[in-house]
Amino acid sequence: MPTIEETKAIWKCADAVCFDVDSTVVTDEGIDELAEFCGVGEQVALWTVKAMGGSIPFRTALSQRLGIMKPSEQQVLDFVKNNPPKLTAGIKDLVTLLRNHGVTVYLVSGGFRQLIIPAAKQLGIPLCNIHANKLLFKEGKYAGFDETSLTSESGGKARVVAMLKETHGYKKLVMVGDGATDMEACPPADAFIGFGGNRIRQSVQQGAKWFVTSFQELIDELHVQRQ
Repeated sequence: MPTIEETKAIWKCADAVCFDVDSTVVTDEGIDELAEFCGVGEQVALWTVKAMGGSIPFRTALSQRLGIMKPSEQQVLDFVKNNPPKLTAGIKDLVTLLRNHGVTVYLVSGGFRQLIIPAAKQLGIPLCNIHANKLLFKEGKYAGFDETSLTSESGGKARVVAMLKETHGYKKLVMVGDGATDMEACPPADAFIGFGGNRIRQSVQQGAKWFVTSFQELIDELHVQRQ
């Protein structure tokens, strides 16, 4: 992993940035909020902590959480309608600044596409730039999740990053996020920035060469002469 100086240099001339969503782009964990909406918040939150800390395989935690919830299609629709995204302070300005610099922005998440689309729309990020899991339904009832999604298992974000670099030829792709699954995406990401503005995860704070607690720090760095 690059040093803090190397990470900052890559950040200032990145050609693509991948943001985690839950507890990074938005202030909360979408799956926990959905679980609360479905009446099983506490049980699911315990599994989220395990998943984000990297102590168990991500797909195991995902399957366990959804098995507790079993959200219906209507519940998901109602949740999205009644719970607009709580964007983290500074993210909208940061995404706008990156795009003005010609940087392509992606949302790469172990959460669910159905919950992420509203945030992407608010940030002006094309929906095709969302790489996330997808809830499946049969006759309106919960029927699992798409296990072919790269982000549905441990190491999935790294596979997404590798795919984006191979497909688009990015030379300086940066991953930004709060969790262990984000940090493990570097490499193949050229740099990783740990984000603790909403939740500080000890493994990430200790492992990231550059750890920030506000997006303003990233904005300020971009205002330094880009190389």
